[in-house]
Amino acid sequence: MQIGFIGTGSMGTILIQSFVESGRIHPSQIIASNRTGEKIQKLAWKYPGLQTGTNRDVAKNAALLFICVKPLNYRSVLDEVRDLLSPEKFLVSITSSVNVDLLESVCYCKTARVIPSITNAARHGASLITFGNRLQAADKSLLLRLMSAISTPVEIDDENTRISSDIVSCGPAFFSFLLQRFIDSAVQETGISEDAATKMMTQMIVGMGKLFEEERYTLSSLQEKVCVPGGVTGIGLHVLDKETADVFDHLIQATHRKFAEDVSNVKASFADKKNSLH
Repeated sequence: MQIGFIGTGSMGTILIQSFVESGRIHPSQIIASNRTGEKIQKLAWKYPGLQTGTNRDVAKNAALLFICVKPLNYRSVLDEVRDLLSPEKFLVSITSSVNVDLLESVCYCKTARVIPSITNAARHGASLITFGNRLQAADKSLLLRLMSAISTPVEIDDENTRISSDIVSCGPAFFSFLLQRFIDSAVQETGISEDAATKMMTQMIVGMGKLFEEERYTLSSLQEKVCVPGGVTGIGLHVLDKETADVFDHLIQATHRKFAEDVSNVKASFADKKNSLH
C-alpha cells in the first residue's frame, strides 16, 4: 500500500520518521509533497526509496493520504486534489480544527482524523482518532494498526477534541514549560548550575514516566508514597495546591476559546457551497 503525505512540516516529518523507524512502513511505500523542495529532499536523502512529487501525484498514487498542512490551507489543498479522491481512497486530517464532517462535505472518499503528539517521535504517547462515517471495520483496523506502531491510539468523540488535544498534543509543551520554570527558580534561589538542575530534572521525569508505564504507581499513589507526613514534600505540595488552584481552569478556558475561533475560521474556508457535495 502506498501511503501519502501532503505537507512535510514539523508533524508531517515526525509521522514519516516514526513510521519508518518503527519498521511498520518501508520508505518505498511513502510518497510525499511539500511546498518547500529542500524539506522534502532532506527526507528523500535520509530515507532512500521515499518518493516525492506534487500534491496531485500524492493524491493519485496513495491509497491512504495524510494531510499535514495548516488548517486554513486544507480547503485549497482539497480543491486541488479532490477529483483524484475516489470513494476507495482513505483521507486523514491531522489537525484538531478540521474534522471528518468537513472532509466529508467536500470529498467522496473515506475519512478520519488523527491528532498525533510530539511524543510519537519516540514511538510512545497517545494519538487521538476520530473515524468518519464511511469507514468499514477493515479501514478502522488498518488505521489503528498503523498508529499503534508509533503510539497508543485513543478513539475520541468530536465534542472531546479540544480537551483531549490539550492533554495529548499540547501537554508536552505545557509541562516542559512548568519544568523549565522549576529549573529557573532552582538556579535563581539556590545557585545550582542550570546544567546540573536540567540533568536532574530530565532524569526525574524519565524515571517518573517509567513508574507509570510499568504501572507501579498512579498519579495519586505516587504523591502519597513520596509525601511523608510532616516532611518537606508535603510543604511543597501545599504551596503548589495554593498557587496553582486556578491555573489549569484558566488554561483550558483559553485553549477552548482559541479552538472555537480556529473552528469558525476553518468552517468559513469550507463554506463555498458551489464546491461542496451538498
